[in-house]
Amino acid sequence: MKQKNMLTWAVSAIVYLGLVIGGYSVYASLNGNNDHTDTHDEAKTNGNEEKESINEQAHNDNHISQSSDGKDSGHSDHVDQLESKVVTNVKYEKGLIIIDVKDKDQNSPELEISHEKIMHLIIVSADLEDYYHVHPEEKGKGVYILKFDLPENSYKAFVDIKPKNLAYQVSPIGLHVGKGHSEHKENPLKVDTNLTKTINEKTVELTTTELGINKDVTLSFDTKGITPEPYLGALGHVVILDDKGEKFVHVHPTSEEKTLFETKFDKPGIYKVWGEFKFDGKVNSYPFVIEVK
Repeated sequence: MKQKNMLTWAVSAIVYLGLVIGGYSVYASLNGNNDHTDTHDEAKTNGNEEKESINEQAHNDNHISQSSDGKDSGHSDHVDQLESKVVTNVKYEKGLIIIDVKDKDQNSPELEISHEKIMHLIIVSADLEDYYHVHPEEKGKGVYILKFDLPENSYKAFVDIKPKNLAYQVSPIGLHVGKGHSEHKENPLKVDTNLTKTINEKTVELTTTELGINKDVTLSFDTKGITPEPYLGALGHVVILDDKGEKFVHVHPTSEEKTLFETKFDKPGIYKVWGEFKFDGKVNSYPFVIEVK
């Protein structure tokens, strides 16, 4: 009997031990699965967060790119961030202004008409006193010519064109006529205290909104009750140069009925503004010197 009881106890102990070991194995297996599931879910969450972060950054980068690449129609200076694919050369020989226009492969690019002309050529003297706005005509093979008498002086020429499907930036080109080669001096301009000018008995007054950096600036020209005649498809044109004669801006009116012009200045400094208006069949160029702070 005693031996039988001991055998029963031993069997019971083995069964119990088996149940304990089996139960622990099941528990460990279940816990391991939970741990794996939790780790996978955490990785998935982190992956989604990372993906959302990347998408958000991509959206922001795209937004910045679109904003910085905005275009302003009618303004010749808004291709500043693009490398010019067209090269222009200007020379003066025996009363002729000769402009050569070529792309990087020395081909003659097709030019689009802008404000009724295929080319606007702005010429200013080195001291920014003399100002000419003329329109050379195409003679073929990228050559444009205009018969024009320029007094002896040193000039800077700005070839304002719109090559078809090619980036182009207007840059100053040195032009010397005769023996007088006066050099451009640093900051020769004096800011006008009176922004009212009279030319050929026609008076124009300039007023502006705040002249700040990277702000939309409105230039308003009061023609004293006399509506200018249409000139190159508009009521007027405005050309702006910095005091070094390097930064060129050709601005067109924002309205067909008012002599209002909008532009921006990306640097502080002194600028010369020429407002061009046509009265009695003649185009008057009104010069103003302003300061942007």
